[in-house]
Amino acid sequence: MSCPATTSRPRSPSTSLSAVSATTTPSSPPAFAAPFCFARSIVSSVVDGILDGVSNVDQRGLINQPTGFDNQPESLLSGPEAAALLGVKRETLYAYTSRGLVRSVPSDGGRSRLYVREDLERLKARSDARRGHGPVAASALRWGEPVLTSTITTIGPEGPRYRGQAATALAAAGAPFESVAELLWTGTLPRERPTWTVPEDAALPVTRLADLVPDGAPPVATLALAVPALAARDPLRFAATEEAELPRARGLIRRLAALSALPAGARRAKAALAEPTVSRALLVALGGRKTERAEAAVERALVLIADHELATSTFAVRVTASTGADLYACVSAGLAAVSGPKHGGACDRIEAVVAEVGRPERARDVVAARARRGDAILELGHPFYPEGDPRTPPLLVDAARVGAPRKTDVAALFALLDATKEAGYPPPSVDVGLVALCLALGLPPGAATTFFAIGRLAGWIAHALEQRGDPTLLRPRSVAS
Repeated sequence: MSCPATTSRPRSPSTSLSAVSATTTPSSPPAFAAPFCFARSIVSSVVDGILDGVSNVDQRGLINQPTGFDNQPESLLSGPEAAALLGVKRETLYAYTSRGLVRSVPSDGGRSRLYVREDLERLKARSDARRGHGPVAASALRWGEPVLTSTITTIGPEGPRYRGQAATALAAAGAPFESVAELLWTGTLPRERPTWTVPEDAALPVTRLADLVPDGAPPVATLALAVPALAARDPLRFAATEEAELPRARGLIRRLAALSALPAGARRAKAALAEPTVSRALLVALGGRKTERAEAAVERALVLIADHELATSTFAVRVTASTGADLYACVSAGLAAVSGPKHGGACDRIEAVVAEVGRPERARDVVAARARRGDAILELGHPFYPEGDPRTPPLLVDAARVGAPRKTDVAALFALLDATKEAGYPPPSVDVGLVALCLALGLPPGAATTFFAIGRLAGWIAHALEQRGDPTLLRPRSVAS
């Protein structure tokens, strides 16, 4: 199938080559399906704004990186301060900004611009990296130069490409999540949805696991509990061949999607285990309605966030895999990284701001008050996508498709996006899109982070398998300070 064309964008400093050197094997995705148009003006204005510079829906598998700046005064510098930090003239600073290398926002008076310290420091580190190996390593660990070779995912202005195929194109075509996971693992995209069977284990202690989950626990927290329990029941997990690992990986994702229901009780988890696909299991586990439109939206979300190259959690997985650890341990490392607020807490912060807004008409007042206090507003911007994260618009479109006009919290989130756009802030991250979709589906707090973790399992496993092919132990050095 032919993919939507995209306009060219400025390349971010982190993606002039792609943050991980990669060899790709392009192939054409099968035609899966589904057109959509919606007429809600508030949503359409938001999506149109985000899509400036991108034609059609060509989207950033999930999700999941630390996103934009937080509007704290210390995270923004004036023009003279920014130029001094870089050691350049103001004209050069303006050129960097026009090329998308440094983000800026209007000052309170609106007559000047403030520049994002994180972008400035990253640009300076890249310049310093030319002066010696120590700075090179430091830059590489801060959204900088590639640190290892991978054939799995590359990142460009159009978002991530899985083995050469754009994640946004796969999602738009209706590619099943299971097919995309197989593409990441093997380099081949199945033409039909693979059937992933859950291994027979009548004694799986679902009820006992549910009893260990405290009231109010977020769904993603149960995954960190479930993985070691599943590992303990698999004595053949050590030093497994890739042929043995693939069935293990399929069963692990199916089970974890279902076991995210544990906060709601063992009965729901068992019902989710009986569902035939990952998207349906996840929808049932989180208490959503099994409609065709809802299932398709969940499928697209999982595809979009399946991998994003060397995100923090993925790098943790690769370091763990380099030690020879089993697949469950590698996944546990990824979940441990997601538990950190700088990586996995973005969706929770967005949910908190939406709850604070409450009603759409309060959005502008909340944005103004938070800006005045120097508080974070939303997860806005991404270092790899100066013009906006291309994975976000399809999620916002799906949020509108599944009944957003009837939901106050979804309307409040879109009103927040209108207010931040009006104030000159960067476009929303993929985390905002995940939260919008989960609110529209009527899922509980924490569902968006769970979507991220379940979708990203596919990428984590792909990177663990690839890392095992390199006998080198990942062991960087430190610099004395």
